[in-house]
Amino acid sequence: MLTKADDYPIHQLPVPIAYAGTDRNFYDRYFFNGYSRDGEIFFAAAMGIYPHLNIIDASFCVVRNGKQYNVHASRVLGMERMDTVVGPISVEVLEPLAKLRVRCADNAYGVKGEFTFTRRAPAVEEPRFIYQTGPRTVMDYTRLTQNGTYDGWLEVEGERIELRGSEIWGTRDRSWGVRPVGQRDSQPVAPQQMPQFYWLWAPCNFEDRFSLYHINAEATGAPWNEAAVMGLAGDHEPVHMKTASSTVNYKSGSRHAKTAEVKFSDGTKNWTATFEPKWQFYMAGLGYMNPEWGHGHFKGANEVGFELFDLAQTDENQFDRNHIQAFSVVTLESDDGERHVGSGVLEQLIFGPHAPSGFKDLMDLAP
Repeated sequence: MLTKADDYPIHQLPVPIAYAGTDRNFYDRYFFNGYSRDGEIFFAAAMGIYPHLNIIDASFCVVRNGKQYNVHASRVLGMERMDTVVGPISVEVLEPLAKLRVRCADNAYGVKGEFTFTRRAPAVEEPRFIYQTGPRTVMDYTRLTQNGTYDGWLEVEGERIELRGSEIWGTRDRSWGVRPVGQRDSQPVAPQQMPQFYWLWAPCNFEDRFSLYHINAEATGAPWNEAAVMGLAGDHEPVHMKTASSTVNYKSGSRHAKTAEVKFSDGTKNWTATFEPKWQFYMAGLGYMNPEWGHGHFKGANEVGFELFDLAQTDENQFDRNHIQAFSVVTLESDDGERHVGSGVLEQLIFGPHAPSGFKDLMDLAP
């Protein structure tokens, strides 16, 4: 089947763009977060396209006055991957790798907005993520990450919030490839083992620069994907660090950080980023691990839904609330006395054993 994308010189296979290899879990995804430097304003949006499930879905979230408002939408893709509109939510590329627009149009839930992401620095290609369970490849994808500013507006229950690029920082990413989407696998790899996943992601913004760090680790603590990058704002080439590591000081009775520290070095200068989390955004609002609005779930021909999380009442140890982004004040210091204070998020998804953290079971908690 020919689609609109076939008129662009972007083919990678000798078939129409509608066909993305043969893996039913292939996906193509946008993610955005934005925040004021004090964390009083926070918003996020995401959109996923699943060509072999023939589904597109999206979510649009705003945190305001201790509540997280989540608008969800899902529809049948119709094999047209260029139509990046689902329900009231749309994503538009205005200038590739530099400027994108996200809209959440008027809807029944009192949450809407429009904002434009503008890059602060070049996009960064991260190391390819490949993860196998026994003989089965569970993940195989590429991701780009980019820090930027936002201009536009949000509206929540009649309150309009203006977004000005001089005041609103954030990060976006784009990933594509294979990871679990849609319904669970009906036949896991034998013999069955306890699920395990350790993930930290720490994109940060400072007045004149940005930093990125992520780690995926085995139960032993050994990283299977880890990288750090620092770059100056503007058109400067980001620097990929030669070494990187992280430690987490957990809140008692949880799997979430009370504080965290990331160390990295370019081989000549050593840096330490210290994270002080202030509050948590729940990624279930964007569909991650959401039992009702999970990524790639068939909801109907064209459906829109809504959830409201009271952050003070949310059980952070509930399995589908384990995946968070903690808005953090970040202090970046070098071994020769250079110091910067900025803002960022510390994304955490940790379940199953992780020896350095002392976790042995699926969801045992820090003492």
